[in-house]
Amino acid sequence: MRIIVAPDSYKGSVSALGVADAMERGIKKVFADAAVIKLPIADGGEGTVEALVAAAGGHTVRRQVVGPLGEPVEAHFGILEDGETAVIEMAAASGLPLVPFHKRDPRITTTYGTGQLIKAVLDQGIKKIIIGIGGSATNDGGTGMAKALGAVFYDASGRELPAGGAALANLSKIDVSGLDSRLASTTILVACDVDNPLCGSRGASAVYGPQKGATPAMVEELDAALDHFATIASRTTGRDVAELPGAGAAGGLGAGLLFFTGAQLRPGVEIVLDTVGYRSLVEGANLVITGEGRTDFQTAYGKAPVGVAKIAKEFQVPVVCLSGGLGNGAEDVLTQGIDAVMSIVPGPMSLENCLENGPDLIEAAAARLCRLIRLGGMTRIKD
Repeated sequence: MRIIVAPDSYKGSVSALGVADAMERGIKKVFADAAVIKLPIADGGEGTVEALVAAAGGHTVRRQVVGPLGEPVEAHFGILEDGETAVIEMAAASGLPLVPFHKRDPRITTTYGTGQLIKAVLDQGIKKIIIGIGGSATNDGGTGMAKALGAVFYDASGRELPAGGAALANLSKIDVSGLDSRLASTTILVACDVDNPLCGSRGASAVYGPQKGATPAMVEELDAALDHFATIASRTTGRDVAELPGAGAAGGLGAGLLFFTGAQLRPGVEIVLDTVGYRSLVEGANLVITGEGRTDFQTAYGKAPVGVAKIAKEFQVPVVCLSGGLGNGAEDVLTQGIDAVMSIVPGPMSLENCLENGPDLIEAAAARLCRLIRLGGMTRIKD
């Protein structure tokens, strides 16, 4: 029997790699001779570096960079086994968890540290960069990132703009002559799972600004500043990207990457699965087990388990999703290639208890699933 385990992380409890390890232990309790292929996955947010390094081989590199408030933070990126591909999580350098709740103000936060990570990767001789842009604390349109890579942003008096999205209201000129020339010969794939434009009612400021600390007045200020920035950036680069799906991701970092690096935005799970060679591995498999912390109606819109399932269906391989919890609309995934969805929780249990005992609960649930399979619940599987 050949079983692929391709779970996302259970946020706040178990990493994707930890989930895959626990699933393997549960499977082996029932099918001791099964060939278990572990492919921890992510959708571009927290855990993307770890998941890809674990699945594709490679190592992690740590760097001190400028955090979202201008203070030094320790961040990391991954170099995959081929030596030519790097993985960056913008959240590691510019993420919301790096900003204490009482200091959250997206008018002043910066993506400069994310740009420093990109530069550090280029210094490694990398030719392909995967950037996950989930979980940002920023709303600066990626200008901090671009500044770290050599772009300069001036006001009408010829002074450099300070960091942050609010300052973009005073933007008059962008000088890209000093932009790192290596960007032109580097493939950059951006793992982006939202389709928001840069500005407007569905834009970066309106939709994501409040969770970063923006008041309604701040949202209006930031949206106007990003709109002004987009006009000048488009004129400078010759690229009109503000209305593209995903331009508003990560406080406009999606747009910034499109403006200044020529990056390609794609669904995160697609990038991850392509990178680990999932399609070639799933062909001929007997079963795929995926999972996530909570499955509900949002999962059916293209979250990681659905991405896993859709490819498996091309090869008629059954897919089961083991989730930390099931919410409203969890059954919607049954129309998206997932054949069954199960909670790992065996009975009434506090959330705190679930989070603390995640690995054991996942292992036990995987074993229960395999016992059902052994009883003939999925006729494709044969002992």
